[in-house]
Amino acid sequence: MKHKLAILGFGTVGQGICEILRDKEVYLKNKYDFEFDIVAVSDLHFGNVYNPQGLDINELLGKGSQKTPFSTDIKDWDNLSMIKDSNATTILELTYTDLETGGPAMEHCRVALGAGKNIVTSNKGPAALAYPEMKKIADENGAQFLIEGTVCAGTPVINLSDGPLAGCEISKIRGILNGTTNYMLSEMEKGVGYDEVLKIAQDKGYAEADPTGDVEGHDAQGKVTILANIVMGASLKVSDIPCKGITEIKSEDMDNARNNNKRWKLIGSVENNNGEVKGSVSPEMIDLSHPLAGVMGATNALTFTTDLLGDVTIVGPGAGKIETGFSILTDLLRINRS
Repeated sequence: MKHKLAILGFGTVGQGICEILRDKEVYLKNKYDFEFDIVAVSDLHFGNVYNPQGLDINELLGKGSQKTPFSTDIKDWDNLSMIKDSNATTILELTYTDLETGGPAMEHCRVALGAGKNIVTSNKGPAALAYPEMKKIADENGAQFLIEGTVCAGTPVINLSDGPLAGCEISKIRGILNGTTNYMLSEMEKGVGYDEVLKIAQDKGYAEADPTGDVEGHDAQGKVTILANIVMGASLKVSDIPCKGITEIKSEDMDNARNNNKRWKLIGSVENNNGEVKGSVSPEMIDLSHPLAGVMGATNALTFTTDLLGDVTIVGPGAGKIETGFSILTDLLRINRS
């Protein structure tokens, strides 16, 4: 079958998956028998476009690079109309994340899944705040709700837990879930002050103009909630996860860690202790012998504690246009296999 794709949000991730699909179209057909048309795109800046036979990807990406609105195949639909009335079979929900209310993504997912259309998303809002609800709606309507990109971009975390690690009981997951703070701590260890390193992180595009979500730990908090509920089968809310960021770490704290052969990391953790699942986010001094201690810069890493393999650590990028776009591709190929 040829998959009909609609994209909600044509920012970094939306353009990333379009680049991947364009550049690997022949490979995906030959290797995986995966064929697709991008039939709709909806974006606050670029506008809404629809063509049931497929839009021109090069034209979409051209407008994206020029940051100019779409000019052909314009459709006067709002997002919900596009979801319901287009011939799309899978919706790529790539709008902004809101970990307080879920934002418009919550309704996008409910409507799409209720109509029997698959959702593939990198948006942490619906996954962190309402995963059981979304999964229930999906199951009732023969659709899939896939969220690999919500935790570590394209680095396989959720797919690892129910793929290669299937059969293992996972009792604990600990790791570095936010690349921005890991970069900042790596630079602070070199003697750069907090305020200076935050400015550098913003200049490099690692941190937003308002960095609160990263430096206060809320981004990692949402990811811990997702891991707890999906991998551990819990029903935790974001507010159930104690959270502390890196804003109080000073140069003397860095010196203390160095003198004790340790290194500061912002650690997200979830653990199943005799059926009780708890999570947390906080800065910790990690012994230099631990695999997580060697993960520097804007990189993510997670250690899974299992009954059959012991500790398994995976390291990889946690952000980026192509890296997060790849997470969308992995979920699309999962739909294709099914």
